[in-house]
Amino acid sequence: MAETHMPKDKGLDHTLKLLDEGYRFVTNRSDKFESRVFETRLLGEKTICMVGEKEAELFYDNSRFSRKDASPERIQKTLFGEGGVQGLDGEEHQNRKAMFMSLMTKEKLQEISSIIREEWEQEMKSHSTGDVQIYQAAKYVLTRAALRWTGTPYEEEDVPEWAEQLSYMFEDAGSVGWNHWQARQSRFMSEERITGLTERIRKGTAEVDKDSPVYQFAMHRDVNGELLDEQIVAVEILNLLRPIVAIAVYIDFLLLAIHDYPEEVNKLESSEDMHRFVQEVRRFYPFFPVAPARVKADFTWNGYTFKEGTLTLLDLYGTNHDPDIWNKPDQFQPQRFQGWKESPFNFIPQGGGEFDIGHRCAGEWMTMDVLKTTLDFFVNHLSFEFTEQDLSYEMDDIPPITKSGVMIRGLQLK
Repeated sequence: MAETHMPKDKGLDHTLKLLDEGYRFVTNRSDKFESRVFETRLLGEKTICMVGEKEAELFYDNSRFSRKDASPERIQKTLFGEGGVQGLDGEEHQNRKAMFMSLMTKEKLQEISSIIREEWEQEMKSHSTGDVQIYQAAKYVLTRAALRWTGTPYEEEDVPEWAEQLSYMFEDAGSVGWNHWQARQSRFMSEERITGLTERIRKGTAEVDKDSPVYQFAMHRDVNGELLDEQIVAVEILNLLRPIVAIAVYIDFLLLAIHDYPEEVNKLESSEDMHRFVQEVRRFYPFFPVAPARVKADFTWNGYTFKEGTLTLLDLYGTNHDPDIWNKPDQFQPQRFQGWKESPFNFIPQGGGEFDIGHRCAGEWMTMDVLKTTLDFFVNHLSFEFTEQDLSYEMDDIPPITKSGVMIRGLQLK
């Protein structure tokens, strides 16, 4: 196939425009260029942006793209941590990914669903009077649940500190100035705490269940049969704790959907109805904006030339709103998932690709179960009313949270 000129964003650098346009940065240019692939410059670096199902399939081809050194340093030092599974490739990635996937059993998923149900009931009992901000309450619920499920020892009075530190890592990962340094400090303190726990586990002085994820991670061995570095163990345990707490973003949107689409809530009768509603929340609302990778070696695809080392971004939000994949993508329609033929590349709210061998988020099943349990609790086991509030959110905030965090009152357990 003859080489095709890749559309190029004019100008020296477009980082400020990315910050200004947020989740719509890629699709704005894709629409302008009438192309699913284009070139721009971000943080002074040539960057290829892509959106769409075929483009996602290309992006998750491990023979063509590498995750090593793809995430900006500021993201590694806040969101992912340095040396974590997200930045690995090949056998090393498969070894580390298997460590995470071993936790995604039916029994372990049922366990966290039960914990979430208990924690929501206790949290709502503690707010029997007055207004409740769902986003903040969700962070506390999820922090306790994450610590319990992973087997991480904690004291109840430390939960607010845990919740704050874990939240800073995803709320301010891409921020500048003081907020960014606050996120870095939170990661440093959390890693230090878990490194100490790992040392005690290996010495046999920590009181943790040997079947718990924290014990399993502390004793995991790499491809050479060596125990992981204690710092890496801390990074990976935080890669369990932080994403669970980050589900608070989805829970904020879940309650927003309950507020905005009562006619859809009235249709919720079966587990399948719940499943479709939650899937539509994950498709409709913004969560992860893009996924990064680097070109392994020069290749040509659809006439476009991809040069070795080039940073490449896949637009997750744009793909989940692609009219070539979704009918009326800007409408909230849970029924679209009835009979939906999902592939690893056409529905990618938390990334795409294969679970076991690819880079698709290992916690996606857990996210679904947590959200379904939460939806069931608020719809079937709690009566409440929404307060007068500002439920708008900004598409240039990453992650976006409703202005008021969704406020409810008049709580009564059914």
